[in-house]
Amino acid sequence: MSPGIDRRGFIKSAGIGLLALPGPAQAANLLMKRFLALPARHTPFITPNEQFYNVQYAGHQKVDVATWTLEITGRVRRPLRLRYEDLLKRPAVERMVTLTCIDNVVAGELISNAVWKGVNLNDLLEEAQPLPSAVDVAMHGADAYSDGIPLDRALHYDVLLAYQMNGETLPQRNGFPLRAVVPGLYGIKNVKWLQKIEVVAYDYQGYWQQKGWTDDAAIKVTSRIDAPGPYNTLKGETVLKGIAFGGYNGIRAVELSFDGGRRWTPARIEPAPSRYSWVKWNYAWKPSAEGAYPVAVRATNKLGESQTDFVARAFPDGTSGLHSIVAFAEMATQP
Repeated sequence: MSPGIDRRGFIKSAGIGLLALPGPAQAANLLMKRFLALPARHTPFITPNEQFYNVQYAGHQKVDVATWTLEITGRVRRPLRLRYEDLLKRPAVERMVTLTCIDNVVAGELISNAVWKGVNLNDLLEEAQPLPSAVDVAMHGADAYSDGIPLDRALHYDVLLAYQMNGETLPQRNGFPLRAVVPGLYGIKNVKWLQKIEVVAYDYQGYWQQKGWTDDAAIKVTSRIDAPGPYNTLKGETVLKGIAFGGYNGIRAVELSFDGGRRWTPARIEPAPSRYSWVKWNYAWKPSAEGAYPVAVRATNKLGESQTDFVARAFPDGTSGLHSIVAFAEMATQP
């Protein structure tokens, strides 16, 4: 659909009968604002702990930290058993990492950003000394949930075992006393209420892999439009805003289309303090004519991989598709 179509014509062509009823344009405008226009999303760069998205396998677990230990076992020369206070005494690292659920819909809310503090997994594994036969690192939570990552990935410096979140003790709902934070992999790999790390000599299949979900779990490039909300009426110049996330590989570009994807215009990306976090983008837009505009966004990561417009469901390796909204432009009237 091209810009400049009148509103009632657009709604009729989209199959939304409510506004296709006969009547004056003023009545159609009123119905549109009342029933279709949605507010903008206000997304803080750091997600407050109480607003961080939450998905769990078997409900929140209450762990008694006085008796809790982290066991590192399996195909290692020196098995370890660490108490909570032992972890707190070790050298700490902080890392800003965005996490997202593999079941998040396009432009969904199951994505959040936080600053995590804890210990590097590779330090613990190197101390435990994996045997040459080691292949995977399986992580087990107190809720009987488990998942694994390849040993090579686990030995990378950026995999964190976090006991703090945004400067506070890790909340119980987010995995207290300890959770895995694996940059670039969907939430299924970021085990909460962690109590055992098992080094194994085979490709470990966790809870979701046994049900046919991906074992790779690499986050797909994603983006969304947060403001304005869908079906809003805009007058004059408007600043469009949103987020984009490239998982492990960061974001190189964000583009917008106002003509159904025929042409794309670069948006401004705000600097981000972490390669593992989402970025915010903005674009000052002044429509050239009145009418309904389909506004779409797409992002490209730093490897040059762009979002696909292919619409995929979450199973088995995460959703895909481009987020778009409809904006109605009115020319500002002179006083």
